[in-house]
Amino acid sequence: MTITIYHNPRCSKSRKTLELIEAAGISPEIVNYLDSPPPASRILELAAKIGVAVAELLRRNEDVFKNADDLPALDNDAAIASWISKNPRVLQRPIVIDDDSGVAIVARPPENVHELLHS
Repeated sequence: MTITIYHNPRCSKSRKTLELIEAAGISPEIVNYLDSPPPASRILELAAKIGVAVAELLRRNEDVFKNADDLPALDNDAAIASWISKNPRVLQRPIVIDDDSGVAIVARPPENVHELLHS
C-alpha cells in the first residue's frame, strides 16, 4: 500500500494521523503542504478522489479565509482550487491518499484513516 499524507506538523490531528499510519507499518510519502502548496490541478484531483466539491476542502475558521477579499465564488471549483493553492493554510488537513486505489479522505478525526488503511 502506497500512502501520501498532506501534513501540517504543527497540527495535532495531522500528527496523530501520521502516527496511526506509521503504526500500521506504512511509511507514507509526507507532503508538507504549507512549504510545498499543491497546484490547483492537484487540489481538484484531491477533491474528486474524496468525492466533494473543492469548497468542502476549505478550513473556514482560518483567518485567511475569514478576512479574504479575493475569495472566488464557492461554486467555482477551479477558481477555489487556485485560491487554496495560493493560500494553503486554508486546506483541510490532513488529507490522506491511498495512491494504489486512488481513494482519499480527510482524516478528521484522525481515526478516519483506518477506513483507508483497512479497505
